[in-house]
Amino acid sequence: MTVIDLFSGCGGLSQGFLDAGFNVILGIDHWKDAIQTYNHNHGESSGLVADLHNETPTSIYKKTGIKSADIVIGGPPCQGFSIAGKRIIEDERNDLYKSFVKFVKFYKPQAFLMENVPNILSMGKGIIKEKIINDFKKIGYSVTTETLMASKFGVPQNRRRAFFIGFRSGHLFGFPEPDTEVLLTSKDAISDLINNSIEDGTPYSRKPKTEYQKLMRNGSKKVFNHEITNHSEKTVEIISMVPDGGNYKDLPEELRNTRKVNIAWTRLNSNKPSFTIDTGHRHHFHYKFNRVPTVRESARIQSFSDNFIFLGSKTSQYKQVGNAVPPILSKKLAIAIYNQLKNNV
Repeated sequence: MTVIDLFSGCGGLSQGFLDAGFNVILGIDHWKDAIQTYNHNHGESSGLVADLHNETPTSIYKKTGIKSADIVIGGPPCQGFSIAGKRIIEDERNDLYKSFVKFVKFYKPQAFLMENVPNILSMGKGIIKEKIINDFKKIGYSVTTETLMASKFGVPQNRRRAFFIGFRSGHLFGFPEPDTEVLLTSKDAISDLINNSIEDGTPYSRKPKTEYQKLMRNGSKKVFNHEITNHSEKTVEIISMVPDGGNYKDLPEELRNTRKVNIAWTRLNSNKPSFTIDTGHRHHFHYKFNRVPTVRESARIQSFSDNFIFLGSKTSQYKQVGNAVPPILSKKLAIAIYNQLKNNV
């Protein structure tokens, strides 16, 4: 089955569908760095740099020759949904979501998956959710929505995301049930990676310590994207005062307000899944080492395998990782979609 990934970023959703056996034929994103990473990692899948705010399905067809797909997936940005009230539907910043609907209408896939922030389902007392469902209903799709916690599906991260999944058959999608009773921890994910920087392409210096680490190595013999951040002496001193799983509340009173955000000076908890990996705000620190996680450690927490290599500047790489859908979660949704299509239910 063929898949097109709109607003693909570096390709977390695409990777999950590839791992599930789908043929991802096209990924589209306006960010050149993300598409460079996408093309480097996705084999025969083609990544296209294009702004879907301006492009139409017809213009993309003329550029690619692709006029149909079995599945359309993606996560359109919806910044305008953060404003309260009915007028948010018409907010011009939501044109990208409307673009996703237009592409589904054009390609007429058997199914689609649209990913977004969790509160999209509750904004405006459900007005946004109903508007989105009705827009897809008008073009022939029955839609189911659900908010999923990644840690309950084998990802070592408490990341919540909302999903809209629709079928042209008229049947409603049955979301998979959580399948992870013992949640993976940040230590399970990254304890085999050392404190110091590792030059790209260097063989591992340690054996994997957990089954998850073996899974993430995925046959890889070398490490990439493990360049540490060198903090100032003062920053390192402050980090060192925060215990495993602690935060700014563990600091002396005079140091608590050195960063004016409530997530400041927060350490990963070695005995729990990571909190949501962000796009580089740099307020979260390794559970043991006095530094922020490396790109590779962040990618592990997002469930990208070690042979998925991120390109661009280090700042860009962090953003690519933070914006992505965890591939393991994507794979499980892809399998559920495939099974439902195969059984025609």
